[in-house]
This record gives sequence, structure tokens and C-alpha cells, in this order.
Amino acid sequence: MKLNNIKLLALLLTLFVSSCTKELDVTPGDPNAFLSEDFYSSPASYRQGLAGVYSNLTLTGVSGPGSSNIAGIDAGTSQYGRGLWNLQVLAADEAKWSWENDPGVAEIQRSTWVANNVLLRGMYGRGMAQVAFANEFLRQTTDELLSKRGVSTELKAEIATYRAEARFLRALAYYHMMDLFGKCAFVTDENPVGAYQAPQAERPQLFEYIESELLDIEDDLKAPRQNEYARADQGAAWMLLAKLYLNAQVFVNENRYSDCIAYCDKIISAGYQLAPNYLNLFKADNNNNDATIEIIFPVLSDGVVTQNYGPTTLMINSQVGSKESNGASFGVNAGGWGGALRVPKQFSEIFLNGNYDRDDRNTLITTDRTIEITSIADRGTGYIIGKWSNLTSSGARGSALEIVDTDFPMFRLGDVYLMYVEAHLRGGGGARGKALEYFNALRTRAKNPNLISDAELTLDLIIDERLVELHWESHRRQDLIRFDMFTGNKYNWSWKGNAANGIAIPDYRKVYPLPSESLAANPNLVQNPGY
Repeated sequence: MKLNNIKLLALLLTLFVSSCTKELDVTPGDPNAFLSEDFYSSPASYRQGLAGVYSNLTLTGVSGPGSSNIAGIDAGTSQYGRGLWNLQVLAADEAKWSWENDPGVAEIQRSTWVANNVLLRGMYGRGMAQVAFANEFLRQTTDELLSKRGVSTELKAEIATYRAEARFLRALAYYHMMDLFGKCAFVTDENPVGAYQAPQAERPQLFEYIESELLDIEDDLKAPRQNEYARADQGAAWMLLAKLYLNAQVFVNENRYSDCIAYCDKIISAGYQLAPNYLNLFKADNNNNDATIEIIFPVLSDGVVTQNYGPTTLMINSQVGSKESNGASFGVNAGGWGGALRVPKQFSEIFLNGNYDRDDRNTLITTDRTIEITSIADRGTGYIIGKWSNLTSSGARGSALEIVDTDFPMFRLGDVYLMYVEAHLRGGGGARGKALEYFNALRTRAKNPNLISDAELTLDLIIDERLVELHWESHRRQDLIRFDMFTGNKYNWSWKGNAANGIAIPDYRKVYPLPSESLAANPNLVQNPGY
């Protein structure tokens, strides 16, 4: 069951009022509206408090999907999943946004971003707000406070699991900050509340902290697939560890591929399975159709409750073509958002290279379109796709026509299979036979007849397969960096470097600049080189 947004919105404000820190640059509202001690006066409040921490992944403010508690920013711009999507997808070769008058978009998708970019501010602010929410929940659930309030032994045991989940959410936020910005303000529940100017942490410290937190909470989290839908369990923690280790060479110049293999093995052995139908993973009922056996950790969306202008609402409305007006086939208004998204030529060429002619993952719509995006403003150029849908697996429409019911699968088993294969090919050990089996299992699930042999299993194949399997799921920028294809001239795509055919961009763009507003608010922060 999806979480109720009224309780979540109230908690979002409640938690933020007492945990706001100056460097987050968030407007908290009336500081007398709630008192944490009063709120935690009933046993049920602890579960609701945890829901408030989760809500920051989905919701943006206290007045519905159009409001934002990050000052001066559009609600969509400040939604967690959409912020992540903007910086991982638009910055790479997966999509181009037609409306470049939308603040910040042109710089991100043309590789010309600077520190005052509003999309960077939105993601940094939302990520650090997540840290603040988790910290306050942890401050309010210490053994000392629980004993003082007379909390029962049984409830204390349950709260231990809640605390582990809050620590996971904090580790997840720090992981995204480490990946995107390379550094960030660092504050935990042990630091004071109020206008505290947190010290800066860079990748080595963040990496060590994230790893230690995830290892420390493992036993307190519920076993894989034993928690409520959309709540973290051991599988989610293992997934984040596997991601951490796969990218350790980039993050901290360490080879941790064998550790990545180990955690992929744990996930694969934990009962997750590939959804029989690939496209069901991206439909309006992916919270209760056969996709749930594959999804490890989702971000919620719902047309009535948990309303947000997050990544699935954005993708489903924006993949509707300006010529085609094909929104009805995706369960939204016929015109959608007027052809806001198309895919670059290089994206399309991977799907058209002969390996994916028969493949459920190939949803390219090419009729009466040119493969080249000759002008970003010309919505009739460039192919479009139809991967995401606000229709259920039985064909019924979602509960609303714009804000969709489709949850965003942040972590899923298909990614684990490809991580195992890549880590194996990079020398992490594991079994060659397993790697080949996992690769071919994804093609078999997609009804692709082009299964490969052992000799064909190479890293060059993996980077393409990751795009085919995981496109628009907020992995591509990170993948290209890991394969040394994001900067420099090794691989260029349309509008990279602000050139129609793509040109090299410098290595400093492997991380984003810290937002100007955060630097101004916190003198402990130092800008990344190049910016």
C-alpha cells in the first residue's frame, strides 16, 4: 500500500523545523508549528516519523505537488528522484529536453553547467535535506529518550529497525552527494541542531562513512523482501554496497570489484527474480504486479496520494511525441508535455545496431522522424521512446491523467546481473559461467534471440547492454564515467560540449560544482577544481 501523503507532509515539516541547518538553504515554515517532543508522545508516532524521512524521496513541500520547501526552486526541480534523473540522464547520451528556457536545463544537457545552476541547487539541497531528516529522527529515538518516554521493550526492538532504515536513507543521500558532487557538508545526528555550519567531507571520508554505516546496520534491517513495499531491507543495503564497490575505482581509486561480486551474490541468492515481463517494471501497477519480485528499492508516485512531479511523471508525459500525440497509449493526456523529451542519435544507434531488432527493451518510435536532433528546440527531430507507462499491466489507466501511479525502481535485480558481469570482467572474480548466464537471462527475458557466447562477453558489450536494460533509470552518467567515456574524446554524443555533433569536455566535469548558494551559506565548503 502506498503511503498517505497527508501524514507524510505533516511529518516532513515537523522533522525539518527542528533539524534545519543553515547550509541546506531550505525554508522551514513556522518554527512554532510543531514540537518534536510533543509529536513523539504516542507509540504510533515513531512509525509516522520514519515515514516522514522516507517522504523526502518523493514529496517536495507541504502544499501539494506544486510546492517546495527548498526556497526559490520549482517543485519538480527540487524532487529527489527527478533531481537525480536530471543530473544522470540529461547530462549524458540518453535524452534531450526540448524546453531549454526551463532554468538550468540547457547547461546540464549541453555540458556547460556552472555553480549557480538551479538544478544543481535542487539536488544538493534535497540530498542534504534527506540527511537532516534522518538525523532528526535518530536524535529523537535514542535509547535514553525512549526510556525517558516509557517506550516498551517490544516497541524499542521495532524502533531499532526504524533507526537502521533512517541510517540507510542517510547513507543513500551521502552516496548520491559523493557521486554527483564529490564532496558535501557532513553532519550526523551527533552534531548540534540549528544554524550549524557543517565541515566538508570529500570522497574518501564519505566512502568510508557510507560503507561503515551500511555494514553496521545490516543486522538491524529486515531480511530481503520481508519489509513493507518501498521500505529498505537488507537487499537495499547490499545493493548500495555493491554500487559503492563497483564505482570504488572512480570514487577512491581502489579496486573493490571482488566485494561488488560478493554483494551481488548475496542479492541474487536472496529470492529476487527477474520480472517475467520487462515493461511491467515501468507500469502504473509496478507496486503490485509481477515486477515486485525484481524491484529492490523504489521511489513512490501516485496520482492521488504521494503526488509529485518526479521522474516517472516527467518521463511518461515527456516521452509523448509532439507529432504523435500518443499519450493515450501511455495512460496520460494525448498531448502529454508536447514532445519534451527525445533521444540523441547515439542512443538510437545502439538500439539499431542489429543486436536489439527483436527486443522488448527497444521501444524506439521512428516513423516520420529523423534520427538526428538537428535542433533541440525542434521537437519533430530525434526519435522518441515508449518505455514508461501510466497504464497497468492489464491495460487500465492510472488514477490520474498527469501525475502518474508508476513508481521509480531506483534499484532492481536487472542492474545487479549487469554489475556482476562487469565486476567479473574487471577482474573481481566470480564465475564466468554465471556472468554469461546473467547476461543472457536479460536478453531472454526481453525475448531477444541474440544470445551471446563466452567469447563475445566483453566490457564494450556491457556498456551498451547497460544502456539498453537501464535507460532513463538514472545510471548513465555514472556508467560513462566508470568506462572513461563521459569526458574527453573517446565517446561524443549530440550536444555534448554544446556542439551539435558532440565534442570533448574536460575531466573536471566528472563531478558537478557545489551550488553557489551552499558555498555562500557555509564557509567550510570549498569549490571543486575547474569551477
